[in-house]
Amino acid sequence: MTATAHAQLATCLIACAIALLAVAAIAAPATIAASAHAARTLNLSESAQLHRTSSSGVHLNEQGTASGTIRGSIYIHLRVSANRVSAEVSIYPHGGSLTATGSASYHVVGGSAPFSGTVTIIRGSGTYAHAHSGTLRFSGSIRRSDDAVSVRLSGPLNY
Repeated sequence: MTATAHAQLATCLIACAIALLAVAAIAAPATIAASAHAARTLNLSESAQLHRTSSSGVHLNEQGTASGTIRGSIYIHLRVSANRVSAEVSIYPHGGSLTATGSASYHVVGGSAPFSGTVTIIRGSGTYAHAHSGTLRFSGSIRRSDDAVSVRLSGPLNY
């Protein structure tokens, strides 16, 4: 490649880089403004007593009312294995909803099976549309006679 060709290629690359930077500089403020919202943090401390609404094999569906930091209907879908339970937890407080997934280990002690693990917020709606969390603590117990569940959920929620 000749010196002239090198110079033309370098000029072209510099012009392309400047054009990309200009586009990014113009688009960035619009993107930032469109996604800006007031961030709030709420330290969740929820508890609930739930009853079985349905079950099939290793699946339990539970319903109840959450009380604590936010109040509302709570639904839990559990999948129980030999010593672990995976969960999807949905809470419907006034003005929106929150859904979390996670898992916990458990062990049978007499007529109950206490569990302890973690969940993470995966989506929200309404007031909680931008909700996200780190790891939330998830614990409770399943009463073996009727599959009733007591549950506690705690940790920081950003929304």
